[in-house]
Amino acid sequence: MSQSEMIVLTDVVLITAIVQRGTADRVVQAAQEAGAQGATIFHAHGTGVRQKRLGVLGLTINAEKEVIYIVAPSDQADNIFERIFVGAKMDTPGMGILWMTPLEKMSTYVPHEIAARFGLHIESKK
Repeated sequence: MSQSEMIVLTDVVLITAIVQRGTADRVVQAAQEAGAQGATIFHAHGTGVRQKRLGVLGLTINAEKEVIYIVAPSDQADNIFERIFVGAKMDTPGMGILWMTPLEKMSTYVPHEIAARFGLHIESKK
């Protein structure tokens, strides 16, 4: 690939999960088992309802969070999304939040032979 070409992927989504500190590795492993190729994890500090107690059990929410970004093909996204939900135990109050955002386009290095095999769009830089 010359420097004047770039591979542009258009049928992809960004899956974002905010989970309790210490659970990101387990969540990413579940996502990879569902087909995710990788993830970006970073630490964050949340505010909001955590100061209040949740529900009948009186649980408090830890302010320390881990944020996970996963870019996935649209046709695999729902399966990855569901596996993250289960892996992060998001059916439990205060365990996290998860959303999916369609990406208009993204670019990364893809070897020419793989791009050709999958019919990926190549744009020329101007």
